[in-house]
Amino acid sequence: MLGPMARNTAGKAANDDPLAPVTLAVGQEELLLDRAVQEVVAAARAADADTDVRDLAPDALQPGTLAELTSPSLFAERKVVIVRNAQDLSADTIKDVKGYLGAPAEEITLVLLHAGGAKGKGLLDAARKAGAREVACPKMTKPADRLAFVRQEFRSTRRSVTPEACQALVDAIGSDLRELASACAQLVADVEGTIDEAVVARYYTGRAEASSFTVADRAVEGRAAEALEALRWAMSTGVAPVLITSALAQGVRSIGKLASAPRGARPGDLARELGMPPWKIDRVRQQMRGWSADGVAAALRAVAEADAGVKGGGDDPEYALEKAVVAVARAARSRN
Repeated sequence: MLGPMARNTAGKAANDDPLAPVTLAVGQEELLLDRAVQEVVAAARAADADTDVRDLAPDALQPGTLAELTSPSLFAERKVVIVRNAQDLSADTIKDVKGYLGAPAEEITLVLLHAGGAKGKGLLDAARKAGAREVACPKMTKPADRLAFVRQEFRSTRRSVTPEACQALVDAIGSDLRELASACAQLVADVEGTIDEAVVARYYTGRAEASSFTVADRAVEGRAAEALEALRWAMSTGVAPVLITSALAQGVRSIGKLASAPRGARPGDLARELGMPPWKIDRVRQQMRGWSADGVAAALRAVAEADAGVKGGGDDPEYALEKAVVAVARAARSRN
């Protein structure tokens, strides 16, 4: 049963109002946490331009501080109180916050930023039980999550973008969500019409050439010279060797998965079965033309050896990667 504050979790729930008495932002993705805060502050200042905003680290919220900040004002001013890293609050301060959750003050919005782990879980549970509005801010560690993030960035601006362009942007920029968001905003501001892969390449060509996925794509296509050139560019610009072996492994596994799939199946059905977007099914189909089952096995062994080499099992990570790239490119011609 919901408490005095209706709760918002994964979808639109009973309360998606940024001015709910308490907002709980849960996760470790700094950009999303900052956006959750900015949304509340913007809504508060839209309601009252003179809103008082207090942004506090956990050591600034001592026992009794919350009571002072949320006490009635003679001027009945609107206030936003932001508590960062709420999981690090002291036990006595957590008691204060739990007590406040049961009877939040009017015209005040409390924003609790919590990492979401086991530490401080009692406060997290208490806020949820009280019905706090919740915003998920998970760390985006998987490429698929970052791809979904990029799609949503463009969708929120109502701009037309191709799936290939979204993937190219993730490949070019990497895992930094702030940089991805900035790149999306730049493309939306600078480009008219549909944003496609050519546009992304034009804006981010240097980074795209250094991408671990570019190395992998050229290798699984059997284009050894281009793959080695992309590898050397990537290494010179600081791309981590482990990201390159990971991309190579992902590329070869995709070839193997699609090669063993039923013939004649539609891209949409294969996408659901293999866990790939339909556009990637089409790309991998083009890449797999020269591959054989023995070639896939040989390539996976070569990538595994390189992975061990770059993780401390060898003296020269770059040489280990070059060997793997050549082996994968050779395997891509194993049917010929």
